[in-house]
Amino acid sequence: MMKSYILSALALGSAFLSFFYEVQPSSANNYSEEALSVTPSEQIQEWALAHNNFRANDPLSGVTKEKSLTFKDSLFYNYYSQSLGLKLDYDEDKALLETVADWIGTPYRSGGNTQRGTDCSGFVSKVYKQVYGINLTHSSRSMFHEVNRVSKNALETGDLVFFRRGPGQPIYHVGIYLEDGKFIHAASNGGVMINSLMSPYYKRNFYAAGRPI
Repeated sequence: MMKSYILSALALGSAFLSFFYEVQPSSANNYSEEALSVTPSEQIQEWALAHNNFRANDPLSGVTKEKSLTFKDSLFYNYYSQSLGLKLDYDEDKALLETVADWIGTPYRSGGNTQRGTDCSGFVSKVYKQVYGINLTHSSRSMFHEVNRVSKNALETGDLVFFRRGPGQPIYHVGIYLEDGKFIHAASNGGVMINSLMSPYYKRNFYAAGRPI
């Protein structure tokens, strides 16, 4: 009899304690079903959309045009902005950026137009054929007669920039304008590379710019 009283008392005590010390779920783990249904990739895409909409309306970001980029586009332009060292507008020709990036580091070779070796006009003519399907003469002087002139402050990505060594001197060099005041070309002292039009040498020898007809 005494044993049954003891067991009953223990049962009541256990129930009493469980009532007051029941462990409640932590508020940090109270996720809604809606939140749990969002996958990591969807969260990234939502972040990218918000990030791109911010950039499109933020003058400090360098993206001043109204545009909405996909996550894939954002990754593309961010990658080429970093790898080419350019401040992009995020609406440049993708094929041009991809193509010229593949040529960087190609050694200089007079008369060449392949990635084993190329000169300035060979590089430009090959890129224009690959990207735009336009055939340009393998000569910087001849190319100058195949373009419509544009002013230096109206340059657009893909325009050609020409150089000469002084008044009355013939054109001796050509490159492709990219963005942010920079152009890509095959230099005789370093092969295919990107330089600034504002660097002393190229600023002094810049002659004209043009857009193929």
